[in-house]
Amino acid sequence: MFYDQIIFGFNVHAWITILTIIGIFIVLARSRVPVEVAFLSALTLMLITGVVTEEEGLAGFGSEPVVIHAAYFVIIAGLLHTGVLYLLSKKVLGDPKNYKHALLRLMIPTSLLAAFLNSTNVVVMFIDIVKIWARKLNIAPSKLLLPLSYGATLGGMCTLLGDSSNLIIAGLYFNETGQQLNLFEPLIPGLILTVVGILMVMMLQHFIPPRESADQTFETTSDYTVELLVPTDNPAVGETVADAGLYDVKGGSLVEIVRFDREIISPVPKDEWILGGDRLIYAGQINEILELKRTHGLAAADHHVWSINDIDTKRRMRTAYVTFGSDLIGSSMANSDFEEKNNVALIAVARQGSRVKGQPREILLEAGDTLLLECPPKGEEQFERDNRRSLTFFDSHFVPQLGPKTITSTIIFVMMFVVSSFHLIPLMAATMLAAGLMILFGCCRMTGVAKYIEWELLIVLGVTVVFSTAITKTGIADSIAGNVLHLCGSNPYVVMTVMCLLASLVSELVSDMGATAIFFPIMYQQAEMLGCNPVPFVISLMLSVSISFASPIGSGTHMLIYGPGSFRFTDFARLGICMHIVLLTIALIVVNIIYPLYL
Repeated sequence: MFYDQIIFGFNVHAWITILTIIGIFIVLARSRVPVEVAFLSALTLMLITGVVTEEEGLAGFGSEPVVIHAAYFVIIAGLLHTGVLYLLSKKVLGDPKNYKHALLRLMIPTSLLAAFLNSTNVVVMFIDIVKIWARKLNIAPSKLLLPLSYGATLGGMCTLLGDSSNLIIAGLYFNETGQQLNLFEPLIPGLILTVVGILMVMMLQHFIPPRESADQTFETTSDYTVELLVPTDNPAVGETVADAGLYDVKGGSLVEIVRFDREIISPVPKDEWILGGDRLIYAGQINEILELKRTHGLAAADHHVWSINDIDTKRRMRTAYVTFGSDLIGSSMANSDFEEKNNVALIAVARQGSRVKGQPREILLEAGDTLLLECPPKGEEQFERDNRRSLTFFDSHFVPQLGPKTITSTIIFVMMFVVSSFHLIPLMAATMLAAGLMILFGCCRMTGVAKYIEWELLIVLGVTVVFSTAITKTGIADSIAGNVLHLCGSNPYVVMTVMCLLASLVSELVSDMGATAIFFPIMYQQAEMLGCNPVPFVISLMLSVSISFASPIGSGTHMLIYGPGSFRFTDFARLGICMHIVLLTIALIVVNIIYPLYL
């Protein structure tokens, strides 16, 4: 048959798998295609070409990593609604006296919490607190945000729930052996790496760049907005803003009209009529916009309507960060319907700590840009859910209701770890039981849970498992494993070192989950060929793909702080390369001391 033909050592199905995996990462790196769309397209291609069967394709979405993640989202929702996470974020960190004290008070608690709450959740919880610390200590937020991400990444190595890649590896190991890894299987090497990592950050803190926060350019709206009053006898009264030449203006854009009866029109359509007494609020280059006073017979407003913290206004300011892979990258608000669709107005754009000059709506957006948006008071949660693929918000004002359910959710969470760590019930069953109890006892409502589930992540996890199946099924894993053994010899330490080095480098470029899908089947096959215990190979891979400190795309936590910290892409390499080399070396040594290569 056609698919059985061998081309350069691989059959056609194997080449389809290889080219599909390579293609998916090229597409994600060079286009704005949503990650879940790219992965689902790749899965569709493998189904159509027969690389995997329908059963194998569906099995990925019912696999252990996907089910555990889905249940864990429900558990986190319960902890959030009952105030457990609120108490942790407010009480755990304390009030540091200086920068060194802040590093310790930040990295130690966040690394411990990341082992239980997942590293990404911890970073989201603490970003706003860290920014407040930076102001109190009069330092750049980047000096604390990078340690926050590093600390959470380190702590995530300590348990299977601490990082998504850990769960994927544990699930793939179960599929191969039928044996479940203990929830705390990577605890000892993870703790050692965490301690070393924290010490390295403390000693090499001067490598952390002091980047001015983009938020500091958004202190007062009067710095970048101007209000002009339309006199009753102005010739523009009765005309549309477009016809009067007041819509597209040099150096700025009309973002809002405040009527004399306090009616607020935002965003402003081009055919909106001008009335006497209207306050026209512009954003952009103030000096150029003020020319409208002279050229169009407008007057200065007697006082400024907005303040960044004005809680009485009907609409308020919010900051958001353009995420990696956002469909806003490379486009401007003027060329999209984003503002009209979401009933928001873009006020200003900041990049790497400085406000971007020019008309905000004409600026081509980049990953990490900070946007100042004027939003309505209602529908904010829906706005965040609809746009979380494109923007990340951290200025949430959700206040949980503390009470008896706070204790209930805490007990459920602790018991989940106890029963799974002592193998009383499997980890998947434990998380599903905990999620069910959260709903049963009213810690979270079924109607509100869906907004906390990251469907995109579940899709990526499911397809990642299918990729690993395809790599094994098509013989890619056997072939690569055999070739590596041929080049490196039969010394398991050398083989493990080479593969972990490659896996850690790939994880810096395509994320830890992508590296996991590629390297797990290969390393497992190598362990089998060498007659070795696969556990040290598995644990070393688990740690290697998490040691992603040198690039912002290597870890989800790094991407979360990229915008708020006004980082540049190369900022992570300054300290991250040293962390990568040292921690990878220690990981390989510790794993081979703790876990026997031969049973």
